[in-house]
Amino acid sequence: MKPVLRDWAELLRVSALFTVPGDALAGAAAAGLRPNRRTALAVGSSLCLYEAGMALNDWADREEDAVDRPHRPIPSGRVKPAAALAAAAALTGAGLALAYRAGRPAGLVATALAGTVWAYDLRLKHTAAGPAAMAAARSLDLLLGATATAGRVTKHPLLPATALGAHTYAVTTVSRNETQGGAAGAPLAALGLTTALGALAGRPDQSEAGGRRGGAGGHHSPAARSRVLGGATVAPRDLARAALAAVYVGTAAKPYFHATLNPSPQLTQRAVGGGIKAMIPLQAALAARAGSLRTAAALTGLIPVARKLARKVSPT
Repeated sequence: MKPVLRDWAELLRVSALFTVPGDALAGAAAAGLRPNRRTALAVGSSLCLYEAGMALNDWADREEDAVDRPHRPIPSGRVKPAAALAAAAALTGAGLALAYRAGRPAGLVATALAGTVWAYDLRLKHTAAGPAAMAAARSLDLLLGATATAGRVTKHPLLPATALGAHTYAVTTVSRNETQGGAAGAPLAALGLTTALGALAGRPDQSEAGGRRGGAGGHHSPAARSRVLGGATVAPRDLARAALAAVYVGTAAKPYFHATLNPSPQLTQRAVGGGIKAMIPLQAALAARAGSLRTAAALTGLIPVARKLARKVSPT
């Protein structure tokens, strides 16, 4: 990778970019629908708005990073502050344009998402409302995918959106101490919440939407799609959901546990990285819970790619 491209890849946290498409895809699954052209527009919008937030975040934190993270692209002089701000504005405009092409309801959700991103980076990040704002952004991103796919606002994605937002709240709370460390309470609370979310993702979807998943991922005849294990009939969706929930918990829980035992800056940063990496298996588990096995499989395929890239470009 050329130096200039690597600088921008670091600024935009491209290794974390793989955690974004799953929001829209999990939203489509939660709405009980197969991904369509509007889902693709929502994914594009999400990617643009996420990268806008990354660029704006480093622009807003440039003075703080000059002290705590002088190696970052802006304080090190590798990316000009004006260029980062211009990129944030351009990416926000592109994200909104893509969302409105998916329909006015999706555009309105994207507008709320963009407003939340800018409010977080410019005003809320260092306040008590910071984690809640970040959680709201992830929840809105999942709702963007659901709204774009369905062409209207629907209530069925609210539970998975809340679950994804709760996970984001935990990661953001831990990240507030990643440069200084010294706080065991945040990773301990995140560990407990991760366990609870894993249990939720591993349970069947009992909602009305959960009973009409024929269009969400190839959920055909239970008799044709089930397996017999130990005398009990187990559907592939149940196996996938449980396995992905376990992967989610395993990915996030181990670094949270280590940071709880020793909340040093290094282990706290690893806990944040683990929480970011755990986004994808959580999205996949939520998609499987909604009955969309194809979406869950596609998202699972992103996990090794994201991990490989994270070794080259830090996601935090």
